[in-house]
Amino acid sequence: MLVAVGDTHRRLRNAALSLVTITKSKPEFLNDIENFAIQILDSWKDKPQVIFCEEARKFTFNVIVKQVLGLTPEEPETTKILEDFLTFMKGLISLPLYIPGTPYARAVKARRRISSTVKAIIEKRRRRSSNNNSADNSEKKNSDFLEILLCVDTLSEDEKVSFVLDSLLGGYETTSLLMALVVHFLGQSPTALEQLKLEHQTIRSMKQNNEHLNWEDYKKMDFTQNVINEALRYGNVVKFVHRKALKDVKYRDYLIPSGWKVLPVFTAVHLDPSLHANAFQFHPWRWENQDQTCKKFTPFGGGSRCCPGSELAKVEVAFFLHHLVQNFRWRNQDEDQPIAYPYVEFKRGLVLNVECCSDEAENK
Repeated sequence: MLVAVGDTHRRLRNAALSLVTITKSKPEFLNDIENFAIQILDSWKDKPQVIFCEEARKFTFNVIVKQVLGLTPEEPETTKILEDFLTFMKGLISLPLYIPGTPYARAVKARRRISSTVKAIIEKRRRRSSNNNSADNSEKKNSDFLEILLCVDTLSEDEKVSFVLDSLLGGYETTSLLMALVVHFLGQSPTALEQLKLEHQTIRSMKQNNEHLNWEDYKKMDFTQNVINEALRYGNVVKFVHRKALKDVKYRDYLIPSGWKVLPVFTAVHLDPSLHANAFQFHPWRWENQDQTCKKFTPFGGGSRCCPGSELAKVEVAFFLHHLVQNFRWRNQDEDQPIAYPYVEFKRGLVLNVECCSDEAENK
């Protein structure tokens, strides 16, 4: 979907928007996010130190695989897809020479294996659907992403498989990186962390014991949204994208010839002091008075190219933070700073010294 144009892009985007719309309306989706977050954090209780990027990727992968493919972490297909997906990610941006043993060659082979696994899951689901046409199952079909995808006649079989891979990529890597940046910046901003904790304690105080968060709770997380937006602006999860001119384009005093590629660099806008006061400071409070939909803030792209799953990514981060800030204190290791080559990443995986909060254990 990143490189598709014209009718192909419209068809893929419409399928993505259908997924997002249906997913947002499902309480099970929100419950799954919260359950996976609690599961990850429960595993920290006896650990003095965690590698947060690994934990975040584990969380986001569990969520996206459950929503897209209907798989739980315990199923063998999940482990198989994760192993191949990690290999695929390492070669996604590499020298594109197919030489055995190189990251690119391994990534190509990994993608083939993932495609085969996904096709097998789709075929299994198709056979199950054709064998059972009861009214109850029809209702289930309408709330299941794979069933929705199977019913989209405008997409070919290969496009459906590719779309699943795009969904896994978007829901896994970028969301986990956003989580890591938020935690990193909060560790350096105790004032912001304290205000965030207060917001989530207030929300939790209005809930029954062990009651799940819902969409209304998410909408109350105003400062959480400010923190996420500031991490997106300051951290720049996506540094740039590339676009190809399909015809000669006149832009101001410039002529972009047909066939040329244009690389909008988001970082140049997000860190421009003329557009954002104190641009090189993490300051979530700026979003109390600043429009997050303006053209000087485009972390998810814009227009027809705006990421359809952006809101779902924010929900995942917000729900994880809800339990993190109430259950744990953490301290960043100073030497573990984010770098940007070619992705934004932490050289050591964002090592955190963690400590379980006793008052949180009581709240839980």
